[in-house]
Amino acid sequence: MPIRIKKLVGAVILITLVVVYAIVATAFASLYLAESSGWVHLAYFLFSGILWVVPAMLVIKWMESAPRR
Repeated sequence: MPIRIKKLVGAVILITLVVVYAIVATAFASLYLAESSGWVHLAYFLFSGILWVVPAMLVIKWMESAPRR
């Protein structure tokens, strides 16, 4: 796959990942953490704010890899 197409596909995947992840993480917090203290909210959003980096890192690694011949 040409590198330009690979980067376009990767960018679309990253944008979709971030939007869907943000919606799911916020919905989960709204449903299950509504009555929790501020410290629980802080811990949850710190953890969930960092967690999306793992799949994004894999997509970026794939985007930057050399094309196969």
